[in-house]
Amino acid sequence: MDQAELLRQKASQHKNRTAMSEDGVAYVEGQQVRVLSITSGKGGVGKTNIVANVGLALARLGQRVLIFDTDLGLANIDILLGLSPQYNIGHVLSGEKRIEDVVVEGPGGMLILPANSGVDEVPALTEAQRMELLAQFENWDRQIDVLLLDTGAGIGPNVMYFNIVVQHIVVVTTPEPTAITDAYALMKVLSTRYQEKRFQLLVNMVKDEKQARDVYRSLAQVTGRFLDISLEFFGYVPRDPNITRAVTQRKALLDAYPDTPAAKLFTQLARNVLKMDIPKSPKGNIQFLWRHILRTG
Repeated sequence: MDQAELLRQKASQHKNRTAMSEDGVAYVEGQQVRVLSITSGKGGVGKTNIVANVGLALARLGQRVLIFDTDLGLANIDILLGLSPQYNIGHVLSGEKRIEDVVVEGPGGMLILPANSGVDEVPALTEAQRMELLAQFENWDRQIDVLLLDTGAGIGPNVMYFNIVVQHIVVVTTPEPTAITDAYALMKVLSTRYQEKRFQLLVNMVKDEKQARDVYRSLAQVTGRFLDISLEFFGYVPRDPNITRAVTQRKALLDAYPDTPAAKLFTQLARNVLKMDIPKSPKGNIQFLWRHILRTG
């Protein structure tokens, strides 16, 4: 049986559990979940720090948050938050554990699904592993409002997969030319090979908002000329020595230094997440599954 047939059968199993709200948005048992990836073309741009702090800000805004560390070989969200999980997603993919056995609670009550750490080479997820992951989410009964996927960097197969199953793709870059070039390369592959057409840009480690918007305008000009995509400005985070201090303390900036300008901007980014729409028309079968499975209630 090929992948398309497996996906059709899986979608069919959910058909009777799926209804339509008054505004035409499909849901299961009443809950709608925002699902977005925080991704980058280059490592070292502060992506995981952004995920941790935006997740905590969302939790403090009353949202039930799950952070899924999908960097399957270089897990660091748990390290960043001072957590020591006994198990990780590798134990789920191998069939040893269920998601509920692996998820740990982080600051503010947000949930963390940790990844493997210290794995030299991580092969692409097999079809069986992808279907097992879908089945695990299907049977998980915790309620969530926002799912944040902290992807690996680059254009590897796992990074691609976890970007195409979400509703919104947030690309993180810095003002460095190499980071900008790699952000463009990531969007190019996602758009030309996987038909992704909408992206949000978050510019990290900038001097001020003007520099962030200059980076956005420069990148938007190039993508507008050479790629058939929509690129929107999602926000920015300034360069702040307190972020490094918080990392050293294994705390989120919002916990360690809540009154800093960067901490306030993380809260603004969380509010931007809550303004994101929940698409009415999934772009493909894989997204259909994630969109409906991640409406637990």
